[in-house]
Amino acid sequence: MKTLLKMIAITLVSAGTLTSTAFAALKVDTPAPDFTASAYLAGEPFTFKLADALKQGPVVVYFFPAAHTSGCNLEAHLFSEAISQFKAAGASVVGITAGNVDQLADFSKETEHCSGKFPVAADPGAAIAKQYDAVLALKRDWSDRTSYVIAPSGLIVHVYSNMNPKAHVQEMLDAVQALKQ
Repeated sequence: MKTLLKMIAITLVSAGTLTSTAFAALKVDTPAPDFTASAYLAGEPFTFKLADALKQGPVVVYFFPAAHTSGCNLEAHLFSEAISQFKAAGASVVGITAGNVDQLADFSKETEHCSGKFPVAADPGAAIAKQYDAVLALKRDWSDRTSYVIAPSGLIVHVYSNMNPKAHVQEMLDAVQALKQ
């Protein structure tokens, strides 16, 4: 009986996670909510303003659950490795999290994560994530793993939502490169 209850609980948790990532994201061709957030680049604090970043070109906004967690570490590292490709396509990248925001200064500069190559922004209480429909179903004060490409016009041109961090970078890079064509 205990085994059956455990299996049912795991199934419900999995279904809730899949539902939150499959249906939560904002849609393509809708305006991206503007935001300003406290952020870090290579350990240095600054204020990130989406409106200012969009003046320079497309922006990849990727939400991740929490700094210094295995999937988020991997995702940040993968974005860090590809940052020159994003820049070559005229795009900038910002990571946003509601989890472990007190650790973002270190997270932004550590070589196994961001390597100081792109900013990460704090989203206490997941206020920005809520505007983007990117909150975890089971922990509503944390962001899930959803990535957006926002055109300089402010419209969302690509969305990818999946708790597996491995495909986000390529999805976003392909979308940014398609904008140049």
